[in-house]
Amino acid sequence: MKQSEFKKRRTALMQQIGIGNIAIIASAPQRTRNRDVHYPYRQDSDFYYLTGFNESESLAVFIPGRKQGEYVLFCREFDEKKALWEGAHAGLEGATQHYGANDSFPIDDLDDILPGLLENKAKVFYPMGKDSELDHKLLDWINHIRKQSRSGVSAPGELASLDHLVHEMRLFKSAEEVKLLRRAADISAQAHIRAMRYSQAGVYEYQVEAELLHEFAHNGLRAVAYPSIVAGGNNACVLHYVENKDKLKAGDLLLIDAGAECDHYAADITRTFPVSGTFSEPQRRLYQLVLDAQAAALAQIQPGVAWHKAHEASVQTLTKGLVELGLLQGKVSKLIKDESYKQFYMHRIGHWLGMDVHDVGDYKISDEWRLLEPGMVLTVEPGLYVPASCTTVDECWRGIGIRIEDDVLVTPGGHEILTHKVPKSIADIEALMLRH
Repeated sequence: MKQSEFKKRRTALMQQIGIGNIAIIASAPQRTRNRDVHYPYRQDSDFYYLTGFNESESLAVFIPGRKQGEYVLFCREFDEKKALWEGAHAGLEGATQHYGANDSFPIDDLDDILPGLLENKAKVFYPMGKDSELDHKLLDWINHIRKQSRSGVSAPGELASLDHLVHEMRLFKSAEEVKLLRRAADISAQAHIRAMRYSQAGVYEYQVEAELLHEFAHNGLRAVAYPSIVAGGNNACVLHYVENKDKLKAGDLLLIDAGAECDHYAADITRTFPVSGTFSEPQRRLYQLVLDAQAAALAQIQPGVAWHKAHEASVQTLTKGLVELGLLQGKVSKLIKDESYKQFYMHRIGHWLGMDVHDVGDYKISDEWRLLEPGMVLTVEPGLYVPASCTTVDECWRGIGIRIEDDVLVTPGGHEILTHKVPKSIADIEALMLRH
């Protein structure tokens, strides 16, 4: 992503912060996997959103109206030995030349310099409660300034959450962000198709997962947006099943929930298909019901429609269908009111999508469901789960878990399904499976 995009975000943020106030945010730390080995580094989403800076041990400061420059970045100084062992890093010079900082200082000098930047500021915006070390440091810096009150220096009198400002900005995707989401969606779609073609009775769930990861990495997307779910048969009734260790059986369905990440932007796709290539009649009827529920939900995705309307449409369709198939008994309206459907459909229709797979942004404003607006991106993912242990239904339905999930961009005229390239109709899935 171009640096101009990050600069535009910082400008918008500082307009909200206002002159006389200050905002600070720290990078994500390195995480130890075992002994002296770290997990692959993933920058804090909010920090990256504002800076584009992908190094740990960094802290960004935003000071609207500061004559010497409004954006200050604390980071590691360039270390030739470290570069030899671990690769290139920006250093102080790179922070200003390549990442748009007006000033850069060594992170080791943070305690000496930052209190001076906080002096005479009325309010400090920062991610409250997210980083205990930063919480303590900030209070120490403020207390240090208070001790200088007799010299005419004032300390900030108010702490405010930075999260709310940044998260509302992140909810609305720019054209550049949509490009990254589309690429993540396209590569993830290719991976799902590859996995469908590979799957057959006798292979293991982890082998199917390997096909997904190969397609991601082969196309340059080495990061996954979340641990892949590859769940055959009854495993699909465990919503967050990630063991991916069992052998696929003929006659079972396979549920795959997987997505790649493109420059910190996530895809999130779920497809369910028959291991043997053809749906059985009970599988076919339940699958079509879930597909109909998704269509009903998608019809609600357009500007001006409240967030919860899509979920309500999916509940209405699924509950009515479950009654028609005999899995539920009673009046549809009462079953919905009593939430009887939740034994088979226990999650909501979807979530915001962006830099985090379960992305930030309020779902309600002043206790009212917010209205959809162009630029928002969300998932639409109805499902039905009938575990093998469910003795209240006919045996033909047991052990079937189905979810269909797509990534959807709200547009001025309605919506665009970013993940449309993965087959999901019964005819298209069976045609694809029978070709491999």
